[in-house]
This record gives sequence, structure tokens and C-alpha cells, in this order.
Amino acid sequence: MSVDQLNIVNFRNLSNTSLNFHPHLNLVLGENGSGKSSILEAIFFLAHGKSFRTTKVENIVSHEHHQLTVNIKDHAVNSLGISKNLSTNILTIQVNGQRINKLSDLAKNIAVQIVTPESFKLFFGGPKERRRFIDLGLFHVKHEFSKKWSVFNKIHKQRNACLRKKVTKQELAYWTGEFCHYSQIIADDRVEYIAQLQVELIKWLDILLPQLTDKIKIHYSQGWSAKKRLSEVLNENYEREKLQCFSIAGAHKFDVKFTLYKQPLDLVISRGQQKLFLLALTFAQAKLIEKVKQVKPILLIDDIGAELDINSRKALATALNSLACQTIVTAINKVDLMPLLEQTIAEKEDNYKMFHVKHGEISIE
Repeated sequence: MSVDQLNIVNFRNLSNTSLNFHPHLNLVLGENGSGKSSILEAIFFLAHGKSFRTTKVENIVSHEHHQLTVNIKDHAVNSLGISKNLSTNILTIQVNGQRINKLSDLAKNIAVQIVTPESFKLFFGGPKERRRFIDLGLFHVKHEFSKKWSVFNKIHKQRNACLRKKVTKQELAYWTGEFCHYSQIIADDRVEYIAQLQVELIKWLDILLPQLTDKIKIHYSQGWSAKKRLSEVLNENYEREKLQCFSIAGAHKFDVKFTLYKQPLDLVISRGQQKLFLLALTFAQAKLIEKVKQVKPILLIDDIGAELDINSRKALATALNSLACQTIVTAINKVDLMPLLEQTIAEKEDNYKMFHVKHGEISIE
């Protein structure tokens, strides 16, 4: 679904806000701290049940309030809503007015992709960010993946609990067998998905980084040595696991790396090129999601002017027109948005909306 109307109550400095978005391009202008990024954060929070800027919900509830609410409606008046009460610590989720219990059920109705300055963690952070990115795509593209991952997590927790209790190797054997079985199932899904992502990525690199199109590669590590069965790895490290009290290898330890000429990508390309790569990667994932779900993801881009020169922003405008999904872009200066604006107007005069945010108050430009 796309966002036709967004309603926000007590989310950061947006106390009581209602916005009607364009189905194609939405441009949001504002100084740092004005609240423009909070609009993206609210949509992301609705889709994921968490912020991309903080792990603490109390940091995103407006000062001196105890509850936040975000609600969206599409053009067919379908609605999704999420509310968090700090006093009771209750998260309330609704789909078309009906309360549901699982965030995963909410996420089935909406797919949100985001690129922010924090997205550089995909390169400079640990594997956790890269794992999250890949598994987000898998959740939407492979319908059974979330169930498989849920089963694996339960087995993983049970095996770790056994290690903490210092059970014998024989007592641990059952959970080790299940752990290895589901690790392989998850690894197979990831291998297939990353192969699809690599193919789709080439199309977007051709627009955003044409000089590097066929030179950037994605490398997948399944979470244990590719030369051995997981059961062998765990057997060899049984004493070490007993000491550390957790599973040292398995599907939870997977990683992906991005390389150029076999070198880590972040070490050999500029910051601006890194951002273009992140955009290409995000567009590739968005397209895979659309192909499977037959629903266009919502694309959020925060601070488009950061790291991108005018030629890069022109390339981005071309890519956005090719992607053809609902996009919400923030910027500090209007000049940063001009390449997008010019290409959009060239396609169709009224094919966008522009908003201005100042001290949490939003007006239409």
C-alpha cells in the first residue's frame, strides 16, 4: 500500500499532524531539527514497530506525553495504525480497525525501504545491520521465511539454554540436530535471495554507478565454514561452546560483504559513491519485493543533499522515475531537490507535492 494520509500524534516534535501525500513524489524541506526526518521516522515506525534513529521508544514520544500514535490510510481507505503507551508499555497494532497481535502481520500490509545517513552502518557497522537488511528483503520476498526464522530462533534459544545449564553432549544432541537442520534451510533461502539481489542490483548500478556496474560483487557467508557441515563445526567446538554458553556458528552468524576488485567497497570508493551504492541496493531490494508482492514499496530518503553532487542527484532522479514507487525525500535546501523536481515536472506537471517543516509545523509549498 502507499500512504494517502498520514496522521501523527505526539511523535517527537510533531504533536498532532495530518498530511496528504502524492502517490509518486513527495519532497520535504526543513532545517536540521525542524521535524522533517520525524515524518520518515513515523512511517518507518509504523512499518517496523521501531525507529531507525534510536532503540528507546521513550526518545520518540513528545516531551511530557506518555503515548504516541501513527496511522496511515491508502487511496482505498485501508488503514494501518500503531500506538505505544509508555505508562503501560503496551504496543497496540490495528489493521482496518481490527486489533492484531504480531508486528509481522502488520508488515505484510506495508513494505518500507529507507536510506538515511545512518545507512552507512551497512558498511562501517558490524554484520548486524547487513543481516537486518537482507532478512528484511527475505521476509517480503519469501513468504515462508518468517516462519522458518521463528522456528530457528526458538531452537537457537533452547540450544543456548542447554549450553548454559551445562547439559551433556548426548542431551544436547537433539537440539544440535534441529539447529543444524534449520540453519541449512535458512542458508539455502538466503543464497537464493542474494543471487536474485545481485542480478537486480546490476540494473540500478547501471543508472547510479555505471562505471562500476559489473565490478561490484556481493559475497555471502552462511555463518559457518563452507568447507564443512555445521554439525562438524559444532562438534569440533563443543568445549568452547560449553565455556561461552552460546552457539558460536549457525544461521544467526551469517554476513554479506560488498567488494570492488576483491577489496571491501567502503575502502575503495568515495562517500558519495557509497551512498549511490546504498541507493542502488535499496532500489534492487524494493524491486524484488514489488515483483513478489505485486505491491510497490514506499521509499524514504533522508537528507538527499548529503554526499551527493548535482550529477549524482540527476542520476538518482532518473532511477526514481524508473522505480516508479511512492517516494518521500527530505532536504535542508531546495536546491538539493531541483534535479528531482525538474525531471518529475518534465514527466508530468503535478506529479509531486512539496512540504515545508518548521518547528514541527508543516505547510505545503
